[in-house]
Amino acid sequence: MPGNAQFQKPNAERRARPRAVGWWLLSCCVVLLTLVMVGGATRLTESGLSIVDWKPVSGVLPPIGEAAWQAEFSRYQSSPQYSEVNQGMALGDFKVIFWFEFFHRLLARLLGLWFALPLLWFWLRGAIPSRLRWPLLGILALGAAQGYLGWYMVKSGLVDVPRVSPYRLAAHLSLALIVYALMFRVALGLLLTRTRDAAEKSARRWPGRILLGLVAVTIVFGAFVAGLRAGLMYNTFPLMAGRWVPPDMFALQPAWRNVFENPVTVQFVHRILALTTLTVTLWAWWRMRGLARDRAQTRSRNALALMAMIQVTLGICTLLWVVPAWLGTLHQGGAVLLLSAVVAAGYCWTTRLSGLA
Repeated sequence: MPGNAQFQKPNAERRARPRAVGWWLLSCCVVLLTLVMVGGATRLTESGLSIVDWKPVSGVLPPIGEAAWQAEFSRYQSSPQYSEVNQGMALGDFKVIFWFEFFHRLLARLLGLWFALPLLWFWLRGAIPSRLRWPLLGILALGAAQGYLGWYMVKSGLVDVPRVSPYRLAAHLSLALIVYALMFRVALGLLLTRTRDAAEKSARRWPGRILLGLVAVTIVFGAFVAGLRAGLMYNTFPLMAGRWVPPDMFALQPAWRNVFENPVTVQFVHRILALTTLTVTLWAWWRMRGLARDRAQTRSRNALALMAMIQVTLGICTLLWVVPAWLGTLHQGGAVLLLSAVVAAGYCWTTRLSGLA
């Protein structure tokens, strides 16, 4: 009946709006994944300190013309990295590292716009569910804080030692992944419909919090490995210098500093955490093998186990090949995908799903 169609159309539009919001959030996750990988490549190519100032608005344009490039190069020549690492670098070589950092910053700005402008558009059209308005505004605020935190990190390498603080690097990466996980989790809630038939037994047995905690702590220590360049030492596996426990693990005083500032200890802890995460993941995969109640649970369980194995393999290869930039970048991207797999599995195993919204 025509009359019924008129009443059904607005309802269909309302159902479609949250789904559109979900796909938009997933696209933001893809951009953020790319941004994290570009950030890893920037760090591995020693490009992160090539731009010595922060101009949130005017910095969106690169130097134009020879005079502008010379001025940018002169500012870099006053930095500790140039005087201690790249003394005598030619302008052409400087442009290479400049473009890495410039693209990293530009992509971060584009992500901010890609989040803020559609959010405003969806909001004005009434497509944002009321329960998600404050969470999405919170994610926007965290994204803005992440931009400043990135500059705060870079500043630490522009003072005396041409190396960013590993503490600030870990904080920068951690906040990026918090934003990622929040967006991804909200997107899942919008794209996958729920029913009231919750898989309570599965939810009780799924070690979601343990896995999420292990992955998070492992990634944080990966950031310390990167900040301390700990991946450039003990490039053997599984032994370190022919030992299970390497020497000089407690060379610093007080002892707690070794966990965060001693490259030997940091690499050792990162190894142990990675292998523990893999073990717990495979244990969860085996334990839940007969409890899956739908394809989403089966697929998420398998994807998580597969991604954990891939990520550990990438980490071992990165170490054995002495951290080539391309492999280190893949390893950093793999960390984000493993986090995605943990969040997705946690959602699927604690919620009864009935398909796409």
